[in-house]
Amino acid sequence: MADGMSSVSPPVAASPRGADLTPRDWLEAGQSLLRRGGLKALKLRPLAEELRVSTGSFYHHFADFDAYQGQLASYFAGAQVTALIEALERATPDPIERIRLLGQTVRRRGSSRIAIAMRAWAESDPRARLAVEQHDAMMLDFLARCLTVAGFEREDAEVRAYGLITLGLSKVHAPHLDMARLFDRLLEIVCARPDTAQ
Repeated sequence: MADGMSSVSPPVAASPRGADLTPRDWLEAGQSLLRRGGLKALKLRPLAEELRVSTGSFYHHFADFDAYQGQLASYFAGAQVTALIEALERATPDPIERIRLLGQTVRRRGSSRIAIAMRAWAESDPRARLAVEQHDAMMLDFLARCLTVAGFEREDAEVRAYGLITLGLSKVHAPHLDMARLFDRLLEIVCARPDTAQ
C-alpha cells in the first residue's frame, strides 16, 4: 500500500502506514531490536523508528510499554512457535528433513539470536522466563516427536532433542568452520537412526 515516497522519508506525525500496522508488526519489530541489541535496545523510540512511524502510533495497539513487553514475551512462545511447527509438519512427512528445515529456518531468520536475547531477559522478568520455558517445551516436544518417528525411544529422542536445541543456541567462536555445513554434519550424527540389527 505504501508508495515509494512514503517509504523513503520517516513520518513526523501519525501516517497512513501507522494506521495500517497490526500488533504483530510491532511484535516483529520488537524481536528485531532484541535480536540486534538485546533488551537494552528495546525502547519505544527505536521501535517506532524501526517501523518508520511516530511513537503515538504505538498506543493504537498497546496500553503502555509494560503491556507491550508482556505481549512480546508471549509472542515468542505462542503463535510464532505454533505457526513454525505447523509449517514444518506441512512441508515434509520425513521427520529428519523437518529438523533440517528447522535448522535452515533458524539460520535464515537469526532465531538463535532472539532466543539468546530472550534468555537474558528471562533473568530479570518472570514473563520472559515463562515464555522461554513454554518455547523450550514446545520445541523439545516437536524435535522429540520427529526423532521418535525416526525410530528412537522417547527418552533417547528427548536427550537428542535437547542436544539439538543447545547446538542452535551455541555461541562458540569457530570462524574456520562453515556453520551451515557444521549443522548438517552434527545433525547427521545426532539423528543417525539407531541400529536395528539383532
